[in-house]
Amino acid sequence: MLAFEPAAPCPMTTTAPSTAVDNAIPAYTVDEPVHQIFGLSMAMAEAFLLKGEAIGNDRARVRMPYQKQYTNSRGDMHGGAIATLLDVGLSCAARAHDPSRYGVITVDLTIHYIAPGSGDVVCTAVCEKRGKSLSFVRGELHDDAGNLLGLATGTFKLVDKQKI
Repeated sequence: MLAFEPAAPCPMTTTAPSTAVDNAIPAYTVDEPVHQIFGLSMAMAEAFLLKGEAIGNDRARVRMPYQKQYTNSRGDMHGGAIATLLDVGLSCAARAHDPSRYGVITVDLTIHYIAPGSGDVVCTAVCEKRGKSLSFVRGELHDDAGNLLGLATGTFKLVDKQKI
């Protein structure tokens, strides 16, 4: 379970975050075009059909539907597709404090694959610390049944889109 309070330990479980934790992330109800994630245009979002479900309070949740073209020889979601989802999900949490103002650059991403995913997968992430330009984020990946599929941590550089 992804514990969102910074002081709380992050226990390793095999169940999805509780409804109370999910409610800590405001639902994103904007009907975005397929090439956008939380207001940021991203061709990768369209290619992988990524859908931003919730953002705010330094948290984000992004879904990737099962797509046969992104599976391995066993029919499970390919590790590269999973890495893409984790990178996007964690980067969204890095900019969750002001998603329309910031883009991000991935500085570091560490992934721990725990179990295969053979259906839709959901990344839930929290920004643990944000400095002037760097954000430190951690996240979990679950399937729709709530099984823990992976863990990730990442460092992201905030890029002010207004100064580009």
